[in-house]
Amino acid sequence: MEIKLEIATDKDAQCIFDIQVKAFMPLLDKYKDYETSPANESVERLMKRINNPNGGFYKILADNEIVGAICILRKEEVKLWISPMFILPSYQGKGVAQKAITLIEDQFPQATTWELATILEEERNCYLYEKMGYKRTGASKKLNDNATLIFYKKICKE
Repeated sequence: MEIKLEIATDKDAQCIFDIQVKAFMPLLDKYKDYETSPANESVERLMKRINNPNGGFYKILADNEIVGAICILRKEEVKLWISPMFILPSYQGKGVAQKAITLIEDQFPQATTWELATILEEERNCYLYEKMGYKRTGASKKLNDNATLIFYKKICKE
Protein backbone atom coordinates (compact mmCIF):
# COMPACT_ATOMS: atom_id res chain seq x y z
CA MET A 1 0.00 0.00 0.00
CA GLU A 2 1.45 3.34 -1.07
CA ILE A 3 0.99 6.07 1.56
CA LYS A 4 1.45 9.74 0.71
CA LEU A 5 0.41 13.16 1.96
CA GLU A 6 -1.19 16.01 0.04
CA ILE A 7 -2.10 19.46 1.31
CA ALA A 8 -5.82 19.67 1.96
CA THR A 9 -7.91 22.49 0.51
CA ASP A 10 -11.42 23.78 1.12
CA LYS A 11 -12.80 21.28 -1.37
CA ASP A 12 -11.51 18.43 0.83
CA ALA A 13 -13.20 19.74 3.98
CA GLN A 14 -16.37 17.64 3.90
CA CYS A 15 -14.51 14.41 3.10
CA ILE A 16 -11.95 15.03 5.85
CA PHE A 17 -14.72 16.00 8.27
CA ASP A 18 -16.59 12.75 7.56
CA ILE A 19 -13.41 10.71 8.16
CA GLN A 20 -12.67 12.65 11.34
CA VAL A 21 -16.12 11.84 12.73
CA LYS A 22 -15.80 8.15 11.79
CA ALA A 23 -12.33 7.94 13.33
CA PHE A 24 -13.17 9.70 16.61
CA MET A 25 -16.75 8.52 17.22
CA PRO A 26 -15.65 5.24 18.90
CA LEU A 27 -13.46 7.28 21.28
CA LEU A 28 -16.28 9.73 21.97
CA ASP A 29 -18.60 6.83 22.78
CA LYS A 30 -15.97 5.27 25.04
CA TYR A 31 -14.69 8.35 26.90
CA LYS A 32 -17.67 10.74 26.74
CA ASP A 33 -15.32 13.71 26.18
CA TYR A 34 -18.01 15.77 24.52
CA GLU A 35 -16.26 19.12 24.97
CA THR A 36 -12.91 18.10 23.45
CA SER A 37 -13.57 15.27 20.99
CA PRO A 38 -12.87 16.00 17.31
CA ALA A 39 -15.99 13.90 16.60
CA ASN A 40 -18.00 16.85 17.98
CA GLU A 41 -16.22 19.59 16.04
CA SER A 42 -17.99 21.46 13.27
CA VAL A 43 -16.96 21.44 9.64
CA GLU A 44 -16.40 25.19 10.05
CA ARG A 45 -13.74 24.54 12.70
CA LEU A 46 -12.06 22.09 10.36
CA MET A 47 -12.12 24.71 7.59
CA LYS A 48 -10.34 27.15 9.91
CA ARG A 49 -7.60 24.57 10.45
CA ILE A 50 -7.27 23.92 6.72
CA ASN A 51 -6.80 27.65 6.15
CA ASN A 52 -4.66 28.42 9.21
CA PRO A 53 -1.65 30.48 8.04
CA ASN A 54 0.43 28.90 10.85
CA GLY A 55 -0.29 25.33 9.84
CA GLY A 56 -2.59 23.25 7.76
CA PHE A 57 -4.19 19.92 7.08
CA TYR A 58 -2.65 17.17 5.01
CA LYS A 59 -4.74 14.39 3.51
CA ILE A 60 -3.36 10.91 4.16
CA LEU A 61 -3.75 8.88 1.00
CA ALA A 62 -3.49 5.11 0.74
CA ASP A 63 -3.27 4.02 -2.88
CA ASN A 64 -4.67 7.45 -3.86
CA GLU A 65 -7.75 7.16 -1.61
CA ILE A 66 -8.18 9.57 1.31
CA VAL A 67 -8.05 7.44 4.47
CA GLY A 68 -7.21 10.07 7.06
CA ALA A 69 -5.62 13.41 7.75
CA ILE A 70 -2.96 15.04 9.85
CA CYS A 71 -3.07 18.64 11.01
CA ILE A 72 0.03 20.57 11.98
CA LEU A 73 0.48 23.88 13.69
CA ARG A 74 3.68 25.90 13.83
CA LYS A 75 4.16 27.09 17.41
CA GLU A 76 7.37 28.68 16.14
CA GLU A 77 9.09 28.22 12.81
CA VAL A 78 10.99 25.21 14.16
CA LYS A 79 8.50 23.91 16.77
CA LEU A 80 5.54 22.02 15.38
CA TRP A 81 2.43 20.49 16.89
CA ILE A 82 0.37 17.60 15.50
CA SER A 83 -3.34 17.78 16.26
CA PRO A 84 -5.36 16.00 15.24
CA MET A 85 -4.25 12.99 13.26
CA PHE A 86 -6.81 10.37 12.36
CA ILE A 87 -7.22 7.32 10.16
CA LEU A 88 -10.40 5.56 9.05
CA PRO A 89 -11.05 2.62 11.39
CA SER A 90 -10.71 0.12 8.52
CA TYR A 91 -7.13 1.37 7.90
CA GLN A 92 -6.01 1.50 11.53
CA GLY A 93 -3.34 -0.96 12.62
CA LYS A 94 -1.85 -1.21 9.11
CA GLY A 95 1.09 1.17 9.48
CA VAL A 96 -0.68 4.14 7.87
CA ALA A 97 -0.27 6.46 10.87
CA GLN A 98 3.38 5.51 11.30
CA LYS A 99 4.12 6.31 7.67
CA ALA A 100 2.10 9.55 7.85
CA ILE A 101 4.15 10.73 10.85
CA THR A 102 7.39 9.95 9.02
CA LEU A 103 6.16 11.80 5.92
CA ILE A 104 5.00 14.89 7.83
CA GLU A 105 8.28 15.07 9.72
CA ASP A 106 10.12 14.82 6.39
CA GLN A 107 8.05 17.77 5.07
CA PHE A 108 9.55 20.00 7.75
CA PRO A 109 13.27 19.20 8.03
CA GLN A 110 13.84 22.51 9.85
CA ALA A 111 11.76 21.31 12.84
CA THR A 112 13.67 21.05 16.09
CA THR A 113 10.70 19.65 18.00
CA TRP A 114 7.37 17.97 17.36
CA GLU A 115 4.65 17.81 19.99
CA LEU A 116 1.25 16.16 20.31
CA ALA A 117 -1.28 14.96 22.84
CA THR A 118 -3.27 11.74 23.07
CA ILE A 119 -5.58 9.97 25.47
CA LEU A 120 -3.56 8.08 28.09
CA GLU A 121 -6.05 5.22 28.13
CA GLU A 122 -5.51 4.59 24.40
CA GLU A 123 -2.48 2.32 24.78
CA ARG A 124 -2.12 1.67 21.03
CA ASN A 125 -1.76 5.40 20.36
CA CYS A 126 0.78 5.80 23.16
CA TYR A 127 2.73 2.83 21.83
CA LEU A 128 2.75 4.28 18.29
CA TYR A 129 4.05 7.67 19.38
CA GLU A 130 6.70 6.17 21.65
CA LYS A 131 7.80 3.85 18.84
CA MET A 132 8.13 6.94 16.60
CA GLY A 133 10.53 8.57 19.10
CA TYR A 134 8.10 10.76 21.03
CA LYS A 135 8.67 11.00 24.79
CA ARG A 136 6.09 11.76 27.45
CA THR A 137 6.59 15.26 28.81
CA GLY A 138 5.00 14.48 32.17
CA ALA A 139 2.23 17.01 31.55
CA SER A 140 -1.34 15.78 31.57
CA LYS A 141 -4.87 17.14 31.60
CA LYS A 142 -7.81 15.23 33.00
CA LEU A 143 -10.65 15.49 30.48
CA ASN A 144 -13.19 13.76 32.70
CA ASP A 145 -13.48 10.68 34.92
CA ASN A 146 -12.90 8.46 31.87
CA ALA A 147 -9.99 10.06 30.04
CA THR A 148 -6.72 11.90 30.59
CA LEU A 149 -4.84 13.74 27.88
CA ILE A 150 -1.07 13.24 27.99
CA PHE A 151 1.54 15.21 26.10
CA TYR A 152 4.45 14.01 24.00
CA LYS A 153 7.49 15.72 22.52
CA LYS A 154 10.10 14.60 20.03
CA ILE A 155 13.36 16.51 19.91
CA CYS A 156 14.88 16.36 16.42
CA LYS A 157 17.74 18.85 16.83
CA GLU A 158 19.07 20.84 19.72
